[in-house]
Amino acid sequence: MAIEASFTVDQPEFPLNTVFEQLPDATVELDRVVPTSDAVIPYFWIYAERIDDLTLDLTGDEGVDDVTVIDELDEQLFVRIDWNLDHESVLTAIVETEVTLLSGIGTAENWTFEVRSSDQQSVSEFQSYCLENGIPIQLTQLHALSPIDSDRRYDLTDGQQTALILAYSRGYFDSPRAATQADLAEELDISHQAVSSRLQRGIRRLVASTLITSQE
Repeated sequence: MAIEASFTVDQPEFPLNTVFEQLPDATVELDRVVPTSDAVIPYFWIYAERIDDLTLDLTGDEGVDDVTVIDELDEQLFVRIDWNLDHESVLTAIVETEVTLLSGIGTAENWTFEVRSSDQQSVSEFQSYCLENGIPIQLTQLHALSPIDSDRRYDLTDGQQTALILAYSRGYFDSPRAATQADLAEELDISHQAVSSRLQRGIRRLVASTLITSQE
């Protein structure tokens, strides 16, 4: 039975410390990770109000070999990070075990990751690898995948569901848009970065729950 697990790790225990040293209010979110036999090439969004102040020479961070800016938008950077897997971190644990990284989001306080595996044994092996290599993860949620039914919330958090419903009702998804992320942030009384993160993660969960089959 397929299993999904969520866990946190203190921010200093994961690379990219420099981002939060320069921009304490930043949010860093995994967009996509592509594992191979010997490398992980993750793509991340970096959200911050003063994104132009960020110096992207992150090679001083342990575990980071190179950073490439793919795109730059208002208060957002889309980057590709090439890792040095000689530095033990959550990424090496994923490469060395049979789990798939679904999502990851980091703040100045901690990182939260979601992984999926074909069975609970794989999650246990992942946890054991982290423990044996001094990676202090904390499991926060563990559940089996369940079939879709008519009243399912699609595993959305309360914040994601609220943001998506508000965005829909205010015309954020219309073309042209009748509301911006800044408008939604003001109404929800949260940061622009938080709105962007909730919308992106919420849409990803909806797609995964409704359009993606187990074969895909």
